[in-house]
Amino acid sequence: MNDIKLIVGGTLEDDAADFVNAWKRTEAGEQVPAERVLAFDSWEALSAVLTGERFRLLRHVHAHPEASISALANSLHRQYSRVHADVKALESVGLLVRDNGTLRTTTGRITADIRL
Repeated sequence: MNDIKLIVGGTLEDDAADFVNAWKRTEAGEQVPAERVLAFDSWEALSAVLTGERFRLLRHVHAHPEASISALANSLHRQYSRVHADVKALESVGLLVRDNGTLRTTTGRITADIRL
């Protein structure tokens, strides 16, 4: 499980500079590990995807992979429809996957880079 780097804010120029930096380091023979990056253009965009309840869901699934959304809803004492919507949102950004029917997180750590 790889870490995910979460970026909030910044510009296209910031992203281009990060790319060029990694390119130059690679050309110089340095090992540059592949990064999984999840970028949001604003705090509001991040908070629309990663709500408090979704963060709690992620932490639960990381510690206790669940066999189904129903099982997850029961474990969290939440309505199935809301848990289903949360799972879909977290799957869409790559934080959750279904592995042979079991819900699992795709990472054990999310680091944040918040740019002003």
